[in-house]
This record gives sequence, C-alpha cells and structure tokens, in this order.
Amino acid sequence: QVQLVESGGGSVQAGGSLRLSCVASRSTFSIIEMGWYRQAPGKQRELVATITSDKRTNYGDSVKGRFTISRDNAEKTVYLQMNSLKPEDTAVYYCNAQQWSYPTPDTYWGQGTQVTVSS
Repeated sequence: QVQLVESGGGSVQAGGSLRLSCVASRSTFSIIEMGWYRQAPGKQRELVATITSDKRTNYGDSVKGRFTISRDNAEKTVYLQMNSLKPEDTAVYYCNAQQWSYPTPDTYWGQGTQVTVSS
C-alpha cells in the first residue's frame, strides 16, 4: 500500500503561480510513475502531468509550457509547479502513483487538493 498526501493548493489570481507537493508514504523505488490529474465540477478527471522513475515526463495539452512536474525520489515527493494560471485550471488536483505489480501495476490516489484561479 502507498498513501499519498498532497499539499500546496489554494486560491490565486489569473497569471499567478502555485506549487503542489505530493509525498508518498513509502519508498518510491517500486513506483513506476507518479503524476497529477485534475477534476473540475461536472467534468471528467483529466491528465495534468506524469513522470516516470527515470524522470521522463508527459503533459496534458492544456498545461504544456505552463506547468512543470518534477520528482525527488530521496524525499519520496513529486511536485507540480504551475505558472501562468488560468481560471480554467480551477479544479481538484489529485496525486497518482503506479506501483510495480504483476500482472498489472497497482494504482493509488491522494485525497485531492483544491486549486482555484480567479479572473
């Protein structure tokens, strides 16, 4: 089992920045991939960004060039730096981890942190 605890959400005006953090409860050695997803009211959960154990990254189209994901394996933490925030970035942001298992990876989610961007 892996528990994920997010922090760093809050309210900001458009154009501002926020940094989200997600700490895993155990070593990230067996965690293949960590990432961030978000869900706005009335919408499906969508990919924000992911990062693999060897630090390959992937971003959703709507955040490319504005958000940066990073990972500190020693600190068991993944970060999401969000710049040039827009009102449409308003959502609950969830941390995700994929842990190696056979035959398929195990998936874990954090409890979510609210990000609100006002115009």
